[in-house]
Amino acid sequence: MAWMAWTIPTAIFFAVIATLLIIFTVLAIKYPETPRVGILRIETTRGDRLFITLLGSAFINLIWLGLEVAPQPWALLACLVYAAAVFRWV
Repeated sequence: MAWMAWTIPTAIFFAVIATLLIIFTVLAIKYPETPRVGILRIETTRGDRLFITLLGSAFINLIWLGLEVAPQPWALLACLVYAAAVFRWV
């Protein structure tokens, strides 16, 4: 494992992603969902909205880093607002 700098934040990041995938798998099994159409006018399921949220959050963080808007932890707040909007309206 010497080829990658495994730090506590890196481990937390991957643990959160793995936990989200497990939770969403259990939810899909326990509470099957029918796709819904949101503002994008495409059918999305919970998993689709999770993917859109993760992808969008990555871009928010990259833009945050590039523009040096504020300290990076504040990007988490922007990502949480974005996630809430995606799960509500997409």
